[in-house]
Amino acid sequence: MDTLNETGKLTFNFDGTEVELTKDDLLIDTAQMEGFVSEGDNTVTVVLDTNLTPELIEEGLVREIISKIQTMRKEAGFEVMNHIALYASGNERIAQILEKYGDEIKEDVLADSILEGQTGGYTKEWNINGETVTLGVEKTRD
Repeated sequence: MDTLNETGKLTFNFDGTEVELTKDDLLIDTAQMEGFVSEGDNTVTVVLDTNLTPELIEEGLVREIISKIQTMRKEAGFEVMNHIALYASGNERIAQILEKYGDEIKEDVLADSILEGQTGGYTKEWNINGETVTLGVEKTRD
Protein backbone atom coordinates (compact mmCIF):
# COMPACT_ATOMS: atom_id res chain seq x y z
CA MET A 1 0.00 0.00 0.00
CA ASP A 2 2.88 2.38 0.77
CA THR A 3 4.33 1.89 -2.72
CA LEU A 4 0.92 2.23 -4.34
CA ASN A 5 0.19 5.42 -2.43
CA GLU A 6 3.64 6.91 -3.15
CA THR A 7 3.96 6.07 -6.85
CA GLY A 8 0.34 5.56 -7.83
CA LYS A 9 1.14 2.12 -9.24
CA LEU A 10 2.56 -1.30 -8.49
CA THR A 11 5.07 -2.75 -10.95
CA PHE A 12 5.65 -6.49 -11.38
CA ASN A 13 8.04 -8.38 -13.62
CA PHE A 14 6.55 -11.57 -15.07
CA ASP A 15 9.18 -13.49 -17.05
CA GLY A 16 10.64 -10.31 -18.51
CA THR A 17 7.29 -8.59 -19.09
CA GLU A 18 6.71 -5.57 -16.90
CA VAL A 19 3.13 -5.17 -15.63
CA GLU A 20 1.84 -2.01 -13.95
CA LEU A 21 -1.30 -1.90 -11.82
CA THR A 22 -2.97 1.29 -10.56
CA LYS A 23 -5.61 1.71 -7.86
CA ASP A 24 -8.25 1.51 -10.57
CA ASP A 25 -6.98 -1.98 -11.49
CA LEU A 26 -7.19 -3.27 -7.94
CA LEU A 27 -9.95 -4.12 -5.51
CA ILE A 28 -8.71 -2.88 -2.15
CA ASP A 29 -10.64 -3.86 0.97
CA THR A 30 -9.76 -3.59 4.64
CA ALA A 31 -10.59 -6.43 6.98
CA GLN A 32 -10.80 -6.53 10.76
CA MET A 33 -8.82 -9.19 12.57
CA GLU A 34 -10.59 -10.74 15.52
CA GLY A 35 -9.54 -9.07 18.75
CA PHE A 36 -8.60 -5.80 17.08
CA VAL A 37 -10.53 -2.63 16.26
CA SER A 38 -9.30 -0.10 13.74
CA GLU A 39 -10.40 3.31 12.65
CA GLY A 40 -8.79 5.48 10.07
CA ASP A 41 -9.07 8.29 7.60
CA ASN A 42 -7.13 8.87 4.39
CA THR A 43 -3.80 9.38 6.14
CA VAL A 44 -3.82 7.69 9.56
CA THR A 45 -5.13 4.36 10.83
CA VAL A 46 -5.24 3.47 14.52
CA VAL A 47 -5.51 -0.16 15.63
CA LEU A 48 -6.43 -1.18 19.18
CA ASP A 49 -5.94 -4.62 20.66
CA THR A 50 -9.24 -5.49 22.40
CA ASN A 51 -8.16 -8.90 23.70
CA LEU A 52 -8.68 -9.16 27.45
CA THR A 53 -5.72 -10.59 29.34
CA PRO A 54 -6.17 -12.21 32.75
CA GLU A 55 -4.54 -9.13 34.27
CA LEU A 56 -7.06 -6.78 32.62
CA ILE A 57 -9.95 -8.97 33.75
CA GLU A 58 -8.63 -8.88 37.34
CA GLU A 59 -8.19 -5.10 37.16
CA GLY A 60 -11.78 -4.79 35.98
CA LEU A 61 -12.99 -6.91 38.90
CA VAL A 62 -11.03 -4.76 41.36
CA ARG A 63 -12.54 -1.55 39.92
CA GLU A 64 -16.05 -3.03 40.03
CA ILE A 65 -15.62 -4.25 43.63
CA ILE A 66 -14.44 -0.78 44.69
CA SER A 67 -17.38 0.81 42.88
CA LYS A 68 -19.89 -1.50 44.61
CA ILE A 69 -18.35 -0.83 48.03
CA GLN A 70 -18.47 2.94 47.46
CA THR A 71 -22.14 2.62 46.46
CA MET A 72 -22.84 0.65 49.63
CA ARG A 73 -21.04 3.23 51.79
CA LYS A 74 -23.29 5.92 50.34
CA GLU A 75 -26.47 3.82 50.72
CA ALA A 76 -25.54 3.06 54.34
CA GLY A 77 -25.26 6.80 55.04
CA PHE A 78 -21.55 6.79 55.90
CA GLU A 79 -19.56 10.00 55.77
CA VAL A 80 -16.73 10.25 53.24
CA MET A 81 -14.04 9.90 55.91
CA ASN A 82 -15.66 7.06 57.92
CA HIS A 83 -13.51 3.94 58.12
CA ILE A 84 -15.21 0.60 57.56
CA ALA A 85 -14.90 -3.13 57.97
CA LEU A 86 -15.57 -4.91 54.68
CA TYR A 87 -17.30 -8.28 54.62
CA ALA A 88 -17.43 -10.64 51.64
CA SER A 89 -18.93 -14.10 51.30
CA GLY A 90 -20.20 -16.56 48.77
CA ASN A 91 -17.66 -16.37 45.96
CA GLU A 92 -14.18 -17.91 45.79
CA ARG A 93 -13.08 -15.81 42.77
CA ILE A 94 -13.94 -12.56 44.56
CA ALA A 95 -12.19 -13.90 47.68
CA GLN A 96 -9.02 -14.43 45.59
CA ILE A 97 -9.25 -10.88 44.22
CA LEU A 98 -9.73 -9.48 47.73
CA GLU A 99 -6.72 -11.45 48.93
CA LYS A 100 -4.48 -10.36 46.06
CA TYR A 101 -5.56 -6.71 45.86
CA GLY A 102 -6.70 -6.23 49.45
CA ASP A 103 -4.32 -3.38 50.28
CA GLU A 104 -5.36 -1.39 47.20
CA ILE A 105 -9.05 -1.96 47.87
CA LYS A 106 -8.75 -1.10 51.58
CA GLU A 107 -6.95 2.14 50.76
CA ASP A 108 -9.53 3.20 48.16
CA VAL A 109 -12.59 2.53 50.36
CA LEU A 110 -11.04 3.34 53.78
CA ALA A 111 -11.44 -0.22 55.01
CA ASP A 112 -9.51 -1.20 58.12
CA SER A 113 -10.15 -4.89 57.51
CA ILE A 114 -11.55 -7.37 55.00
CA LEU A 115 -13.41 -10.26 56.59
CA GLU A 116 -13.86 -13.06 54.07
CA GLY A 117 -16.55 -15.69 54.55
CA GLN A 118 -18.54 -13.46 56.88
CA THR A 119 -21.37 -10.98 56.61
CA GLY A 120 -22.08 -7.98 58.75
CA GLY A 121 -23.21 -4.39 58.75
CA TYR A 122 -25.10 -3.17 55.72
CA THR A 123 -25.13 -6.13 53.30
CA LYS A 124 -26.10 -6.51 49.69
CA GLU A 125 -25.79 -9.21 47.04
CA TRP A 126 -24.05 -8.16 43.82
CA ASN A 127 -23.35 -9.63 40.42
CA ILE A 128 -19.86 -8.35 39.58
CA ASN A 129 -18.85 -9.29 36.03
CA GLY A 130 -20.77 -12.57 36.31
CA GLU A 131 -19.56 -13.34 39.85
CA THR A 132 -22.28 -13.33 42.54
CA VAL A 133 -21.06 -12.19 45.95
CA THR A 134 -22.53 -10.80 49.16
CA LEU A 135 -20.70 -7.72 50.42
CA GLY A 136 -21.14 -5.94 53.72
CA VAL A 137 -19.89 -2.63 55.07
CA GLU A 138 -19.82 -1.61 58.70
CA LYS A 139 -18.55 1.67 60.12
CA THR A 140 -15.59 1.13 62.46
CA ARG A 141 -14.53 4.71 63.17
CA ASP A 142 -15.00 8.27 61.99
